[in-house]
Amino acid sequence: MKKSVFNETIDTKIWMKAAGIRAVKTMAQSLIAVIGASTTIGTVDWKVAISTSCLAAILSILTSISGLPEVEEHGEEKEEV
Repeated sequence: MKKSVFNETIDTKIWMKAAGIRAVKTMAQSLIAVIGASTTIGTVDWKVAISTSCLAAILSILTSISGLPEVEEHGEEKEEV
């Protein structure tokens, strides 16, 4: 599992930061989608919207366990673009 949190060449703090950022972005995207699916802001079921976005964040973290492309292994150099 290259670039996985279980790989000993990955810095756990860097992985946690990258996974957290990705989870927050996913949470915001799903919240926007749930709100957007409502016909008006007054009909938004906020409990469902918040729980859906929290579930999306949890699933994002679990998916990140398999690896994050933005996290580099120790000794691996960044490619200059």
